[in-house]
Amino acid sequence: MSIYTEYYPLLRIIFGKDAMQRLPPTTQLLYVELLQQCATALPNQRGISFARKTVSGHRYWYMELVVGSSKRQFSLGRDSAALRDQIDKQKALYEEAAPDLKQREKLVAMLVSGGAIAPGSADGRVLEVLSQSGVFLAGGVLVGSHAFNTYGNMLGIRWDSAAMQTQDMDLASRRQIEVALRQDAPDVKSVLLESGMGFFEVPALNPKSPSTSFKLRRQEFHVDLLTPSRGAETGEPVYLPHFHSYAHPMRFLEYLLDDSQGAVIPFRSGLFVNVPHPARFALHKLVVSRRRPVAQQIKARKDVQQATELLNVLLEDRPGDIWIALDAAQAMPDRFLSQLSEGVEQLPTELRQAIGEHLRKL
Repeated sequence: MSIYTEYYPLLRIIFGKDAMQRLPPTTQLLYVELLQQCATALPNQRGISFARKTVSGHRYWYMELVVGSSKRQFSLGRDSAALRDQIDKQKALYEEAAPDLKQREKLVAMLVSGGAIAPGSADGRVLEVLSQSGVFLAGGVLVGSHAFNTYGNMLGIRWDSAAMQTQDMDLASRRQIEVALRQDAPDVKSVLLESGMGFFEVPALNPKSPSTSFKLRRQEFHVDLLTPSRGAETGEPVYLPHFHSYAHPMRFLEYLLDDSQGAVIPFRSGLFVNVPHPARFALHKLVVSRRRPVAQQIKARKDVQQATELLNVLLEDRPGDIWIALDAAQAMPDRFLSQLSEGVEQLPTELRQAIGEHLRKL
């Protein structure tokens, strides 16, 4: 008998269905509106300017992008009437976007007032820096607790505070993103190190290996880059050309990345990000809980807690999402399925019976 079965009545009070706090309907509608506006938003001029320089007697145009405290320049080409026309059109788009930007800022303020979960100042700034650099346009997906926090607003739920607490931010991506153009690809490592926030590279266990983790000075907060592992688990960092950075290979991460979707984070004018499907996230958390070493049992319990809260909501509101995610799990290796079954056994009785029954029928 697991601890979740033995103390199920108490756990329902702590983080189960009885403790589920619904966001007001008006707040849920505001979230949908902000998501739609951010998904179709015109480009805004925050941190962007155009400069003309003379080089060897010829005039060239550059786009200057401010990311954090650093400024990066991108050549647009030699001065010409056609290029100036393109720049003027872009500036016109920025001017047209200004009213929408203010409207989204109002929506964010109303969302937070209505009980929506918003990131802290440091977390929000990191997410904004990543978003401005094009990380999410290039296929980056938020995983871990920051994705879990995002699901609260998406599903209209206020999570238990213990499940939301985190000291890290996990950013995942496939090994290759075909749609990312090389010249437009973000340099995640440079973006973080040059953000002015105080990031530094965390040395890898193997001194010869490049870092895949970046930590804020004098804080526990860090950003980890992840990618699905292939073949034997060597732990060797994998180079992601569309991020110009290395990522740590993680087993079974492809299950999350195979079904991601857009979400919005209520910070400033709203940040459009990618997150895994909530049902897949919950089931993956159960697998991760069984893969953690003994020294990380606190994290394993948190994995089960987050899975429990998500599955409770989905079972009540969108049970079909769970069944679809379970069906998709059948394409995963046997080890994934066996650890998923073990993780399901850690769930409270009601969830364990409902999900276990469907899992046994597959």
